[in-house]
Amino acid sequence: MSAAGVDALEVAGLTVRADGAFGERRIVDDLSFRLGHGEILGLVGESGSGKTVACRALMRLLPPSLAVSANAIRLHGREISGLGDAEFAPLRGREIGMVFQNPASHLDPVMRIGEQIAETVRLTRRLGRREAEAESVELLRQVGIPDPVRRARAFPHEFSGGMRQRAMIAVALASDPNVLIADEPTTALDVTVQAQILRLLLDLRDRRGLAIIFITHDLGVVSQLCDRIAVLYAGRLCEIGAKRDVLATPRHPYAAGLVDCQPAHSAGARRLRTIEGQPPGVGEMPPGCRFHPRCPNAAGDCRSHQPPLVAMGPQRWAACHHPLGSARGAA
Repeated sequence: MSAAGVDALEVAGLTVRADGAFGERRIVDDLSFRLGHGEILGLVGESGSGKTVACRALMRLLPPSLAVSANAIRLHGREISGLGDAEFAPLRGREIGMVFQNPASHLDPVMRIGEQIAETVRLTRRLGRREAEAESVELLRQVGIPDPVRRARAFPHEFSGGMRQRAMIAVALASDPNVLIADEPTTALDVTVQAQILRLLLDLRDRRGLAIIFITHDLGVVSQLCDRIAVLYAGRLCEIGAKRDVLATPRHPYAAGLVDCQPAHSAGARRLRTIEGQPPGVGEMPPGCRFHPRCPNAAGDCRSHQPPLVAMGPQRWAACHHPLGSARGAA
């Protein structure tokens, strides 16, 4: 699903199951995508759509109660899905890093910010103590922390929400990864700080050549930051393609519903459009297309058969028996 050549990350058939007394329950079902070098892919969907679970599965950060399988997971062309935990551990952080949604719960509250970054540098890059401390200050400078020498000696509670998120990004960058997963890093921030974090990620992509997976439910953020969009619903990939194409002419009814829910697509005092109904729970997946109970275009085949992901144009795919085809305005 990308241009020829070796991608930064290729995922084929990723599935996450919760097996129990009531049978197999698929939280993520047969997810496939590619991420090019220096590309930002937006992973979009409602809460509970499987975005975070899928990315935590890639990082092997899920509890053992969840079973993970994949046809292939290739990092820079290297197949890693079959690696044991001991073989995979050196890749976590160093090759593929993650920025979590709530930095307050992932930064050690009794450890100075600089020490947390320096510890990561020492463990993954095998630098001496002084070199690691100097690198931690440099990383704080790179993520836009003012007076980084002084701030490196501060504790997380002494940072604002936006500065904690920058510090969390610095921790993730300390291992010098080539792929970065950002799990809704701007959700709890005000609009001004959110814009600063988005500019920071773009700058890091441009300077470091980072490939980024950006998890969000906000299409406004996607329109500013991402190159391509992958839309998930109830653990299934609905549509994937270039940002402008998906936002301007969504082919899957769920993707179209997300676009219509955005304030920019309403005029005056008119009420925002909504998607009727609620997403299914993990143990309540309907037969056929998982979106059909909420889809205004659902037909008999939607209720009985899961639609495959098929090409809808150059570098564009959607999983819909009856895809939309009309233009819906500029992105």
